[in-house]
Amino acid sequence: MPSLILTRIFLATAAIFGGLSVAGGAFASHALKSQLGDRALAIFETAARYQMYHALALLLVALLLSRAQESQIFFAAAGWAFIAGTIVFSGSLYALSLTDIKWLGAITPLGGVAFIVGWGCLAVAAFSFK
Repeated sequence: MPSLILTRIFLATAAIFGGLSVAGGAFASHALKSQLGDRALAIFETAARYQMYHALALLLVALLLSRAQESQIFFAAAGWAFIAGTIVFSGSLYALSLTDIKWLGAITPLGGVAFIVGWGCLAVAAFSFK
């Protein structure tokens, strides 16, 4: 996939994830505070926090990808890993906090692995950045 298209996808996704993270955090602190227990609220807030961290990371990937002349494959892999990690990690934690379906917590680490893969790909891309 050409880097301009990936840059646009990553920038747009970062903006959407960032905005949803802010909205989710506000929703949790206002509307959900009286509806959820302390543990469920903490889980929801963890999901929103990691979503924001990785929205910013995805923004960084998009900006670096737009400037990269070579070795774009690791920037692309990092971006896709951050997207997958956000969906799986934060998504499963949101669902767990709202539904209390315990098995959702078992898939959360898969999102964490995707985050780690994304950071690893970003590190590899840094060594070949021109």
